[in-house]
Amino acid sequence: FEDDQVIVVNKPAGLVVHPACGHLDDTLTNALVAHNKKLSSGNALYRPGLVHRIDKGTSGLLVLAKNEEAHAFLAKQFLQKTTHRRYWAVTYGEPKEGSGTIKSYLSRDPNNRKKISSNNEEKGKHAITHYKTLATGHGFSLLELQLETGRTHQIRVHLSGLGHPIAGDDVYGGQKRAKNLKNQKLKNLILKMERFALHAKELGFVHPASKEKMTFNTSIPEDLKELFELSGLQDYVE
Repeated sequence: FEDDQVIVVNKPAGLVVHPACGHLDDTLTNALVAHNKKLSSGNALYRPGLVHRIDKGTSGLLVLAKNEEAHAFLAKQFLQKTTHRRYWAVTYGEPKEGSGTIKSYLSRDPNNRKKISSNNEEKGKHAITHYKTLATGHGFSLLELQLETGRTHQIRVHLSGLGHPIAGDDVYGGQKRAKNLKNQKLKNLILKMERFALHAKELGFVHPASKEKMTFNTSIPEDLKELFELSGLQDYVE
């Protein structure tokens, strides 16, 4: 979706959202600017239009602002937690409770700067994730997750801490668990995945100009469909 205020994109897994040290090219914002898309200046260097992010290994919906007024209006919604963000994740095992809320404090792992640690209340930022089990099959669950806060790696850390890491997530235990799978085809598929099974499926916000509530929804991407089928979750592939 695009108008003179916002752009909503369905980002594929493997695409970095914005340039950073060591990765200045081939990002989503590079591509949009190269295609003559006008974006807001952003709130940090190399982040034009960005009011929120999703990880490189995650697919799904993002909204970007095309001017400063739209950026400020959207950023306020994310700050006040009035946006609607719903994710789907394929995880190992089945949570004891069919639904629940995960709360913790997240901060950089002092031993590995690429990881996020949980429950460091003194230095961490409060993080809240609501989850619901949509389906189970062959040792996996499809979880629907709704963010109350949007911290770095929040869903991945919370689900790993719950004992149900996301399939394909080599940082938070998703690949380690794959080595114990008895289904060889499923095991090989997950070990070869270059993404994790996390998809930003729904996004809702109030439009900066019209002030109307807008909601966007996406289907499961092609590169996750085989995982859904092999793990017994094929009914959720559109």
